[in-house]
Amino acid sequence: MKTLIKNALIVNEGRSFTGAVLIDAPFISRVYEGEAPPGDAPGAEVIDAEGKWLMPGVIDDQVHFREPGLTYKGCIASESRAAAAGGVTSFLDMPNTKPQTVTLAELEWKFRRAAETSVTNYSFFFGGTNDNFAETDKLDRRRIPGLKLFLGSSTGNMLVDNKDTLRRFFSETDLLIAIHAEKEDVIRRNRAFYVERYGEDALDASFHPRIRDAEACYASSSEAVELAAALGTRLHLLHVSTARELGLLDNRKPLSAKKITAETCVHYLWFSDEDYHRCGNLIKWNPAIKTASDRAALRKAVCDNTIDIVATDHAPHLLSEKEGGCLRAASGGPMVQHALPLMLELSRQGVFTKEKVVEKMAHHPAELFRIDRRGYVRPGYYADLTLVDPHRKWRVAKENIRYKCSWSPLEGQLFHHYVYITFVNGRLVFRGGEIHDNVHGMALTFC
Repeated sequence: MKTLIKNALIVNEGRSFTGAVLIDAPFISRVYEGEAPPGDAPGAEVIDAEGKWLMPGVIDDQVHFREPGLTYKGCIASESRAAAAGGVTSFLDMPNTKPQTVTLAELEWKFRRAAETSVTNYSFFFGGTNDNFAETDKLDRRRIPGLKLFLGSSTGNMLVDNKDTLRRFFSETDLLIAIHAEKEDVIRRNRAFYVERYGEDALDASFHPRIRDAEACYASSSEAVELAAALGTRLHLLHVSTARELGLLDNRKPLSAKKITAETCVHYLWFSDEDYHRCGNLIKWNPAIKTASDRAALRKAVCDNTIDIVATDHAPHLLSEKEGGCLRAASGGPMVQHALPLMLELSRQGVFTKEKVVEKMAHHPAELFRIDRRGYVRPGYYADLTLVDPHRKWRVAKENIRYKCSWSPLEGQLFHHYVYITFVNGRLVFRGGEIHDNVHGMALTFC
């Protein structure tokens, strides 16, 4: 199956140029600057992309697609389709499902399910617990991105709080360790303080960043970084949300030389605590969205390569689960469909360049996790591509939200970039609002 995409503005590897891409599924066959030579692609379907941007598909390194056990919120089938509609071609799913992905049997179940139902490429983090270290010896390192450890409680109650076990994970595995870093002692102390002072019923969403504050994040992140530095661990800090944590990170080294890396998420780059009065629990995440100054620092850190990856932490809940005070409402929200348009909107505002967006959402995830032949527009790489119309305005609304939970904290937001086409492994999976359900993604391979 051959497809020629011509007259596109190709955004790739730090520059943008007008050119063409020849796909011979599942791979990119040729990349041309300017026009493809006449007769170079006989029999190929031709897509004229004049006025549109061609980018490598987004690789989202942190999603919660809720399968198994929580499929009333979302599932691999529904959320991978939402991902494709947002230009996301690969996802790395987290282990806090029901049952949790903490045994080899549960991991294999997820791979089988994704092979059956996902329209995008996929892999799954393996979850570490206080008592499952022995399971890690059975893992195939070429099939998974790493281990996920919760150093603070979150959805699924997978807290790793045994110091000996934690040290063993850091010292005895050669897998990348990705962590949710919030200090549980600090969170409990803050919660007790505000409950005693105001009463539980008075704690609305604005109290969430006061309970899960910058100190809770820094106390946990700093301990993990210190331990990883001492033991030579490949450590990846997920969803960094504070300016203070940035001091733990190094932007002087290229990504390939870093052993300690970090991700932030689109909601920390878009919202601040000033939005709780408007959005309430719809923007309640763990870690919490912090101040406008934290947001500004995170934006700067993306630009100067202190932050390596931008992801979503896509975590759908029913709207009914987001009700109540901040101690009762579920934490998390759906973002995978809207992450790329949101980042391109920030680019339009001058916060990032479009080249930086591609670097943080495609190039760097592929490099950091050592994903085989993904994340770039290069000959010989898998043809995971998205075509964006930078001239088509659209507004997030109920009728165009594709999440199974059927809501978004961005509802009503006007965007100026529209994901028009998404290719997964050279096959067209999304075009002009329509999903092609006959396409199946592939399991990612890690080098």
